[in-house]
Amino acid sequence: MKRYLIIGNGATAANAIEGIRSRDKEGPITVISKEEHPVYCRPLISYYLEGKTDLKRIGYRDEDFYMRNGVSVLYGRTAVKIDSVKRKVTTDDGKILSYDSLLIAAGSSPFVPTIKGLDTVSRKYGFMTLDDALGLEKAITGNTRVLIIGAGLIGLKCAEGLYGRAKSITVCDLAGRVLSSILDDECASLVKRHLEEKGISFLLNDSVLSFENDRAFMKSGKTRDFDVLVLAVGVRPNISLIKDIGGDTGRGITVSSRMETSIKHIYAAGDCAEAYDISSGERKVMAVLPSASIGGYTAGVNMAGGNARFDTALPINSIGFFGYHIMTAGSYEGELYEERTLDGIKRLFIKDGVLKGFMLLGMSERAGILTSLIREKTPLKEIDFDLMKKGATTAALTGDMRKDRFGKAV
Repeated sequence: MKRYLIIGNGATAANAIEGIRSRDKEGPITVISKEEHPVYCRPLISYYLEGKTDLKRIGYRDEDFYMRNGVSVLYGRTAVKIDSVKRKVTTDDGKILSYDSLLIAAGSSPFVPTIKGLDTVSRKYGFMTLDDALGLEKAITGNTRVLIIGAGLIGLKCAEGLYGRAKSITVCDLAGRVLSSILDDECASLVKRHLEEKGISFLLNDSVLSFENDRAFMKSGKTRDFDVLVLAVGVRPNISLIKDIGGDTGRGITVSSRMETSIKHIYAAGDCAEAYDISSGERKVMAVLPSASIGGYTAGVNMAGGNARFDTALPINSIGFFGYHIMTAGSYEGELYEERTLDGIKRLFIKDGVLKGFMLLGMSERAGILTSLIREKTPLKEIDFDLMKKGATTAALTGDMRKDRFGKAV
């Protein structure tokens, strides 16, 4: 009977379990979970702080998920060493686990910058885990001044989650705009304006040089007093387990379309792995839930002897801040088609006759159709793209395309 071992207990692991069980109903599955919680939906931690969800509904799977799938979870443990020859994994408490197929779904860890005086800050938190959210929930009162370092997705979702709980929220970033990894200057300015209207303050093109207890000294010469500090500078994929045993890595763990690493019997998926971006042709870490889910399931199927592939990965983001929705996908290269409203922008990027990417801000669109066109590299000459420009609609697809995507529903 085949033995399965999974390092990590997030969405990637949950989907991998389902992938394994799609082919093997009996083989024992063991999960090493650094956190003490069953799998939960990480993007919902900001909504938990807002009071829009609770600890029960934040779960990514039902309460009986592990029991139903015959999974043993080792909570509060960390894998520290892999012996790929003997096929054994050692945990931080000295436990040795054997495997026939191993999945590394270890995700990423917050990047903690080296800043003088950081150790003097009395209350500092990350915003990556449920425990982070629970800690912030206890620390924040109506008189708390919050300073968030990082104006990316994590930092801004933290700001939204704390809105209404704290006296003030300030976000600083070395970059000159918010969401600098996915938006250009103009689009970012729309998001920033929307957040400022809620009372959130920004110190952009600025960084903290040092701390003295609960005061930040900025590069610009400004100072900012605070009660709670949140570090949301960025994350780094957890690749050391593979790198330490000579496996191929870049920024993330290198995997094939079957989610195989360069080491036999070991797979990797989720935020710790690199994948081929179909929109840009580059290998990169795509730390988004769809890639974690599909990559995890693909790995699980193949761990159990199947032949699944995930070769349509692309960066996708669908987020909202106080009702202002942002959807992006793919790469921003080629000819630009643009449409504007008073507080919204639609940008479609077209190259070599196919859609390569899009930005949708403050607009209601069927982004799934646009994403499908990118994934499938659909030649735009085969659809009514002029109609598609006016609004992502199935009417722009041919009858055969609609049947293929939606079957009898069309």
